[in-house]
Amino acid sequence: MALKKPYSNIPGTTIFDADQARRGYHLNQFCMSLMKPENRERFKADERACLDEWPMSEEQKQAVLKRDYNRMIELGGNIYFLAKIFSTDGLSFQHAAASMTGMSQEAYAQMMLSGGRAPEHEQEKQ
Repeated sequence: MALKKPYSNIPGTTIFDADQARRGYHLNQFCMSLMKPENRERFKADERACLDEWPMSEEQKQAVLKRDYNRMIELGGNIYFLAKIFSTDGLSFQHAAASMTGMSQEAYAQMMLSGGRAPEHEQEKQ
């Protein structure tokens, strides 16, 4: 019997809990492997072949190939592990976060400098 999760229905939010950690274990371990230069080079040389060495789901592999960070998070990825992918691509955390919001890096930076964005229900009041 699954535990009741009072946080399971927060709009637009995926909570990284024990279930998500189990679901994303191999995805996150792959990401951690990118800390080694030789693994980054192998990944850059043939991304699919490198991913196929890991027992990830096909959905997880496709999300990595598409650099769909929101989907990777839904599939158990943890942003701190996923950072190894965008670092391997030579991108900043700010760039990745902007892409996850559908904003340009400049617009994202400006939003964060002006206090961030309000939750959707608060945006409607403004």
